[in-house]
Parts: sequence; structure tokens; C-alpha cells
Amino acid sequence: MAQTVLITGASGFIAAHVVEAFLRKGYNVRGTVRSEKAAAEVLKMHAKYSGQISVAIVPDIAAPNAFDEAVKGVDGVIHTASPFILNATDFETELLQPAISGTTGILEAIQKYNSAVSRVVITSSFASVLDPTQGQRPGYVYTEADWNPSTVEQANSSPVMAYLASKTFAERAAFDYVKQKKPNFTVATLCPPMVYGPIAHAVSGVDALNTSAGDIYRLINGSEKAVPDTSFWAFADVRDVAEAHVLAFEKPQAAGQRYLIANSAYSYQQICDIIREKFPELQDKTPKGDTGAALPPIYKVDTTKAVTELGIKFRPLQETIVDMVNSLLALQK
Repeated sequence: MAQTVLITGASGFIAAHVVEAFLRKGYNVRGTVRSEKAAAEVLKMHAKYSGQISVAIVPDIAAPNAFDEAVKGVDGVIHTASPFILNATDFETELLQPAISGTTGILEAIQKYNSAVSRVVITSSFASVLDPTQGQRPGYVYTEADWNPSTVEQANSSPVMAYLASKTFAERAAFDYVKQKKPNFTVATLCPPMVYGPIAHAVSGVDALNTSAGDIYRLINGSEKAVPDTSFWAFADVRDVAEAHVLAFEKPQAAGQRYLIANSAYSYQQICDIIREKFPELQDKTPKGDTGAALPPIYKVDTTKAVTELGIKFRPLQETIVDMVNSLLALQK
């Protein structure tokens, strides 16, 4: 009999691909969403798997006992739900608390109501690995041993610092929970940087894009007159991130591990070069900048662990960007 996995935040950009990856491998999926409208959209987007997918409504992931009902009767849990907002104003209520409470809350619910769950995979972020005070850090190689050292005080200094810290505090809270409470399940965390790729979730239009889709859309809609400065020097393809969730759920050796999921270093200049070459009709809307400019001296991200332990293969930047732009153009119509 097929196993059932609970996937939180199922209407999100990454989660839609995670749901698809599990359904494609024959799992039954129960997705959590915040509203009836989102529930209907998720079921519609995955209509070809109608017999394998169901939806549970969890209006507020940070509320006490939010996941108590949702976790009952599943064999595994994939926790993707966490706010990705880079322009928050109330850092505590918009970012820090939902990220931390959502993570510890679901672990508590599993321990209380479902002893059958043996593996929980949590979508963390390169934000919890990177030291944001070090900038480009030429020559440094980030690995899973690195942790973002941000304090609560630093987290409250800006929206971006608050987001980076929210991912760090939530991931640490997950490992601390397992260490202190000793539940039946093990936890594996995935730490992707900027995540790009085709859109698979329901979006009403280009004015309702998620953060990373909007990040690329601005490069094809004429709103950016110059190539933007690159903030994070590594990216992941959303389909590779989704596959990594399945592998981290299935592989026994992933227990208690964290994995950097990153395709390669990149710059906005490289993205603009790809768009201008592959979509000549967008050349008047995509900034030209310094075509072919090499990457500056920057940090590197070592993904050896994900490649060797999970067996993941990463897509090249061009495939990711071409597929993402095609999906944005389709949405624009």
C-alpha cells in the first residue's frame, strides 16, 4: 500500500513541485493550505493525481495545536511552510515566530498524535548556513558545518536579516527538539539558496508572483533598467529541490543530517545574458549590462554531501532560467 506524506504549505512555489515529485513516485499526499480557496487550487493543479491527493486546512501555522489533526494517519512529514518575505515590517510576528513556532509545533503534533512517522524533512535555507556579515567572502567554502551566527538583536536590524535569522532559528529549533525530546522520528533539513525554475503553483497573475519568481520577472518586464547587484551567489532549481525532499525522506542515511542543495554560483548578469540570448524578443526589456562578465571572487558552496549521500544531480543555470522565463511568459498571457 502506498505511503501517505503530509506536505505543509502545499500551495507555495517550492511546495507545489515537492507535491508533484511525491505524487509522481506513487505516494499519497495530504497537503496543508491556509484557506478553502487555496485548497481548491492545489487540487486543481494536481488534478491528474486526484486519487492520490487530499488537503487539510491550517489557517495559521504558528497557532497552538495548528497541526494536531493534519498529522494523524500519515507515514511521513515534509515541512515546507515558512514565510519568505524580504520586506517585512513586524519581524517578530511576520517572520521569526511563524518560522520557529510552525516548525516546533508540527514536531510536537507528530510526537503527540502519530508514532508511525519515522522521518520529517524540513525545508530550511542557505540563509541558515551563510554568515551575512561576511559579504562575498572570496575563497571561503560553505558546507553543512556552517551556521549563520546572527543573534536576535541582529535579526531585528533589517527585513533581510530577520528573514535570514528566521530560517536559522527554526532549523536549530528542529534539531534541538529531537535532541531534547527524543521522538520516534528523525529530522533531515535541506538548505537551498535562491530557488528558481518554472511555476507549478496557482498564481492569479504576474502581480501575485512569489518572491523568487518576481525576482526574475523584473528582468523581463522592462522595470529594471540596469542589471541588479547580486545578493546571494548561489541558486537551486526548484525541481532539484523537490527531488531532494523525496530523497531525504527515503534515504536512511539522511537521518539527523542537513544538506546544501545548490546548483552553482550565478549572477544577475549571467541571467540577463541567458534571457537576451534565448529570448531575442525580450532584449529591449532585459538589461544588457556587461555581457559575458565573469563572476567576481566570491564564496563557494560545497554540495558534495548532497550529491554523494542523496544521489542528486543538478540542472545548469540556463535550463532553469529558460524554463522559468517560459512559464512567466505563459502566465503573462
